[in-house]
Amino acid sequence: MAGVIELLGVFVGSFLLNMIPFAGPSNLFIASGAALAVDSDPLTIGFLVALGSALAKFIHYIVTFFLGFFIGQERRKRLDVASKKLRRWAPLALFVVAASPLPDEPVVIPLGLMKYNPAKFFFAYFLGKLLIGVVGAYLGLLWGNVLSPFASDQVLMVASIVLTVIITIILLKVDITKLAERILKRKLKWEQVSD
Repeated sequence: MAGVIELLGVFVGSFLLNMIPFAGPSNLFIASGAALAVDSDPLTIGFLVALGSALAKFIHYIVTFFLGFFIGQERRKRLDVASKKLRRWAPLALFVVAASPLPDEPVVIPLGLMKYNPAKFFFAYFLGKLLIGVVGAYLGLLWGNVLSPFASDQVLMVASIVLTVIITIILLKVDITKLAERILKRKLKWEQVSD
Protein backbone atom coordinates (compact mmCIF):
# COMPACT_ATOMS: atom_id res chain seq x y z
CA MET A 1 0.00 0.00 0.00
CA ALA A 2 1.02 3.57 -0.64
CA GLY A 3 2.60 5.64 2.07
CA VAL A 4 1.49 9.06 3.29
CA ILE A 5 4.09 10.81 1.10
CA GLU A 6 2.82 9.12 -2.06
CA LEU A 7 -0.82 9.92 -1.24
CA LEU A 8 0.11 13.51 -0.42
CA GLY A 9 1.87 13.61 -3.80
CA VAL A 10 -1.39 12.60 -5.53
CA PHE A 11 -3.26 15.39 -3.74
CA VAL A 12 -0.58 18.04 -4.36
CA GLY A 13 -0.11 16.95 -7.98
CA SER A 14 -3.84 17.21 -8.64
CA PHE A 15 -3.98 20.60 -6.93
CA LEU A 16 -1.04 22.03 -8.89
CA LEU A 17 -2.20 20.69 -12.27
CA ASN A 18 -5.67 22.13 -11.69
CA MET A 19 -4.28 25.53 -10.76
CA ILE A 20 -3.33 25.95 -14.44
CA PRO A 21 -6.31 27.80 -15.92
CA PHE A 22 -7.73 26.43 -19.19
CA ALA A 23 -4.77 24.13 -19.83
CA GLY A 24 -4.57 21.52 -17.08
CA PRO A 25 -4.92 17.89 -18.10
CA SER A 26 -8.21 16.10 -17.53
CA ASN A 27 -8.70 14.76 -14.01
CA LEU A 28 -9.65 11.44 -15.58
CA PHE A 29 -6.06 11.21 -16.82
CA ILE A 30 -4.61 12.57 -13.56
CA ALA A 31 -6.44 9.87 -11.59
CA SER A 32 -5.49 7.21 -14.16
CA GLY A 33 -1.84 8.22 -13.96
CA ALA A 34 -1.96 8.27 -10.16
CA ALA A 35 -3.50 4.79 -10.09
CA LEU A 36 -0.63 3.57 -12.28
CA ALA A 37 2.02 5.22 -10.13
CA VAL A 38 0.68 4.73 -6.59
CA ASP A 39 -0.25 1.44 -4.94
CA SER A 40 -3.56 2.44 -3.38
CA ASP A 41 -7.25 1.70 -3.84
CA PRO A 42 -9.11 3.62 -6.57
CA LEU A 43 -11.52 5.26 -4.08
CA THR A 44 -8.67 6.86 -2.14
CA ILE A 45 -6.96 8.04 -5.32
CA GLY A 46 -10.24 9.37 -6.72
CA PHE A 47 -10.96 11.21 -3.47
CA LEU A 48 -7.50 12.81 -3.32
CA VAL A 49 -7.61 13.87 -6.99
CA ALA A 50 -11.12 15.32 -6.47
CA LEU A 51 -10.10 17.18 -3.32
CA GLY A 52 -6.98 18.66 -4.94
CA SER A 53 -8.91 19.64 -8.03
CA ALA A 54 -11.85 21.13 -6.12
CA LEU A 55 -9.56 23.20 -3.89
CA ALA A 56 -7.64 24.53 -6.90
CA LYS A 57 -10.81 25.56 -8.75
CA PHE A 58 -12.22 27.00 -5.53
CA ILE A 59 -9.22 29.36 -5.51
CA HIS A 60 -10.07 30.37 -9.11
CA TYR A 61 -13.67 30.88 -8.01
CA ILE A 62 -12.70 32.99 -4.95
CA VAL A 63 -10.39 35.20 -7.04
CA THR A 64 -13.17 35.93 -9.52
CA PHE A 65 -15.66 36.31 -6.65
CA PHE A 66 -13.60 39.18 -5.24
CA LEU A 67 -12.76 40.61 -8.68
CA GLY A 68 -16.51 40.99 -9.10
CA PHE A 69 -16.38 43.96 -6.72
CA PHE A 70 -14.36 45.89 -9.30
CA ILE A 71 -16.81 45.44 -12.15
CA GLY A 72 -18.57 48.56 -13.40
CA GLN A 73 -22.25 49.29 -12.70
CA GLU A 74 -23.45 48.39 -16.21
CA ARG A 75 -21.72 45.01 -16.23
CA ARG A 76 -22.82 44.30 -12.65
CA LYS A 77 -26.46 44.81 -13.68
CA ARG A 78 -26.04 42.40 -16.62
CA LEU A 79 -24.38 39.84 -14.35
CA ASP A 80 -27.17 40.14 -11.82
CA VAL A 81 -29.79 39.51 -14.52
CA ALA A 82 -27.87 36.51 -15.84
CA SER A 83 -27.30 35.29 -12.30
CA LYS A 84 -31.02 35.12 -11.57
CA LYS A 85 -31.54 33.00 -14.68
CA LEU A 86 -28.60 30.68 -14.12
CA ARG A 87 -28.58 30.06 -10.35
CA ARG A 88 -31.09 27.25 -10.66
CA TRP A 89 -28.86 25.43 -13.14
CA ALA A 90 -25.52 26.23 -11.49
CA PRO A 91 -25.19 23.01 -9.42
CA LEU A 92 -25.92 20.86 -12.45
CA ALA A 93 -23.56 22.87 -14.67
CA LEU A 94 -20.80 22.61 -12.06
CA PHE A 95 -21.31 18.88 -11.65
CA VAL A 96 -21.29 18.30 -15.42
CA VAL A 97 -18.12 20.29 -16.15
CA ALA A 98 -16.41 18.77 -13.12
CA ALA A 99 -17.36 15.21 -14.11
CA SER A 100 -16.40 15.61 -17.76
CA PRO A 101 -13.17 16.42 -19.59
CA LEU A 102 -14.56 19.85 -20.49
CA PRO A 103 -12.61 22.85 -19.18
CA ASP A 104 -14.21 24.20 -16.02
CA GLU A 105 -13.34 27.89 -16.30
CA PRO A 106 -16.26 28.84 -18.58
CA VAL A 107 -18.56 27.90 -15.67
CA VAL A 108 -16.31 28.62 -12.66
CA ILE A 109 -15.38 32.19 -13.58
CA PRO A 110 -18.91 33.47 -14.34
CA LEU A 111 -20.26 31.90 -11.13
CA GLY A 112 -17.53 33.65 -9.16
CA LEU A 113 -18.35 36.97 -10.78
CA MET A 114 -22.05 36.36 -10.07
CA LYS A 115 -21.26 35.74 -6.38
CA TYR A 116 -22.73 32.24 -6.40
CA ASN A 117 -22.85 30.57 -2.96
CA PRO A 118 -19.29 29.31 -2.16
CA ALA A 119 -20.45 26.24 -0.19
CA LYS A 120 -22.83 25.15 -2.96
CA PHE A 121 -20.08 25.76 -5.51
CA PHE A 122 -17.55 23.59 -3.69
CA PHE A 123 -20.02 20.77 -2.96
CA ALA A 124 -21.35 20.43 -6.53
CA TYR A 125 -17.88 20.75 -8.06
CA PHE A 126 -16.31 18.28 -5.62
CA LEU A 127 -18.99 15.65 -6.32
CA GLY A 128 -18.36 15.90 -10.07
CA LYS A 129 -14.60 15.60 -9.58
CA LEU A 130 -15.08 12.68 -7.19
CA LEU A 131 -17.03 10.82 -9.87
CA ILE A 132 -14.44 11.44 -12.60
CA GLY A 133 -11.57 10.79 -10.17
CA VAL A 134 -12.85 7.38 -9.08
CA VAL A 135 -13.68 6.39 -12.68
CA GLY A 136 -10.23 7.57 -13.75
CA ALA A 137 -8.52 5.58 -11.01
CA TYR A 138 -10.36 2.40 -12.01
CA LEU A 139 -9.50 3.04 -15.66
CA GLY A 140 -5.87 3.54 -14.63
CA LEU A 141 -5.86 0.12 -13.00
CA LEU A 142 -7.44 -1.36 -16.12
CA TRP A 143 -4.88 0.49 -18.25
CA GLY A 144 -2.05 -0.89 -16.12
CA ASN A 145 -3.33 -4.45 -16.16
CA VAL A 146 -4.52 -4.79 -19.76
CA LEU A 147 -3.22 -2.04 -22.01
CA SER A 148 0.25 -1.23 -20.68
CA PRO A 149 2.06 -3.52 -23.16
CA PHE A 150 0.59 -1.44 -26.01
CA ALA A 151 1.08 2.16 -24.78
CA SER A 152 3.45 4.00 -22.49
CA ASP A 153 2.82 6.63 -19.82
CA GLN A 154 4.16 9.24 -22.26
CA VAL A 155 1.43 8.37 -24.78
CA LEU A 156 -1.18 8.80 -22.04
CA MET A 157 0.22 12.22 -21.09
CA VAL A 158 0.37 13.44 -24.71
CA ALA A 159 -3.22 12.25 -25.32
CA SER A 160 -4.33 14.12 -22.19
CA ILE A 161 -2.66 17.36 -23.28
CA VAL A 162 -4.00 17.17 -26.84
CA LEU A 163 -7.56 16.43 -25.68
CA THR A 164 -7.45 19.26 -23.13
CA VAL A 165 -6.21 21.78 -25.73
CA ILE A 166 -8.87 20.76 -28.26
CA ILE A 167 -11.71 20.99 -25.74
CA THR A 168 -10.41 24.32 -24.42
CA ILE A 169 -10.35 25.81 -27.92
CA ILE A 170 -13.91 24.63 -28.58
CA LEU A 171 -15.18 26.09 -25.31
CA LEU A 172 -13.43 29.41 -25.88
CA LYS A 173 -15.31 29.73 -29.17
CA VAL A 174 -18.70 29.04 -27.51
CA ASP A 175 -20.61 31.93 -25.94
CA ILE A 176 -21.77 30.42 -22.62
CA THR A 177 -24.50 33.04 -22.07
CA LYS A 178 -26.10 32.40 -25.48
CA LEU A 179 -25.86 28.65 -24.95
CA ALA A 180 -27.54 28.93 -21.53
CA GLU A 181 -30.28 31.14 -23.00
CA ARG A 182 -30.95 28.58 -25.77
CA ILE A 183 -31.16 25.77 -23.23
CA LEU A 184 -33.55 27.76 -21.04
CA LYS A 185 -35.74 28.69 -24.05
CA ARG A 186 -35.96 25.03 -25.10
CA LYS A 187 -36.86 24.03 -21.58
CA LEU A 188 -39.60 26.66 -21.40
CA LYS A 189 -41.00 25.57 -24.79
CA TRP A 190 -40.94 21.94 -23.67
CA GLU A 191 -42.77 22.84 -20.42
CA GLN A 192 -45.40 24.77 -22.40
CA VAL A 193 -45.94 21.84 -24.76
CA SER A 194 -46.20 19.31 -21.94
CA ASP A 195 -48.73 21.44 -20.01
